[in-house]
Amino acid sequence: MSEMYKQYQKGWLEVISGCMFAGKTEELIRRIKVLEFARQNILVFKPRIDNRYSETRIASHAGSMAESILIDRAAEILDYVREDTDVVAIDEVQFLDDDVIEVCRLLASHGIRVMCAGLDTDFRGEPFGVMPTLLAEAEFVTKLTAVCVKCGAPATRTQRIVNGAPADWNDPLVVVGAMDFYEARCRHCHEVTGRPLRLKDPLKRK
Repeated sequence: MSEMYKQYQKGWLEVISGCMFAGKTEELIRRIKVLEFARQNILVFKPRIDNRYSETRIASHAGSMAESILIDRAAEILDYVREDTDVVAIDEVQFLDDDVIEVCRLLASHGIRVMCAGLDTDFRGEPFGVMPTLLAEAEFVTKLTAVCVKCGAPATRTQRIVNGAPADWNDPLVVVGAMDFYEARCRHCHEVTGRPLRLKDPLKRK
């Protein structure tokens, strides 16, 4: 982030995105810790549905943690914000309702630095919930990759596994889990059974 930008503007939206196991929460926690050293007043939120590693803290797969406030709806964030709030951080933002878009706009317009982390695509490989809009509106975007468990290439997709096989297109969109349900995969190794075909593939070989 350029010093020139910080000089002329206070309040913006930054989004950390990527597939599972790419280090999104780890990066969010790193930024939180840096800002804590700078004595910034920070509020950290996460959806109540995400209870994989801790009920009350945001937690990375690597074990890093930060205290957080549990919310069910995005509008609840506004109940906690005060005049001296400098930063609002939201983990697993893809699980929140559409109001989180307006919440981020309001906070940024009032001079608050808003940091969101979330999956940019779902298990089908399609844009996940509010993420496309947040990515489009953000001043700063960090897209992280993992390592494909199949071939070792940069992984940008989240592979859901059900009973040892790729998930079906019609399975529920949200299933909270970690290595028990998911793998990081590249575009070419990502699999979803039952995917509807909208166009005929002219390059498909018999």
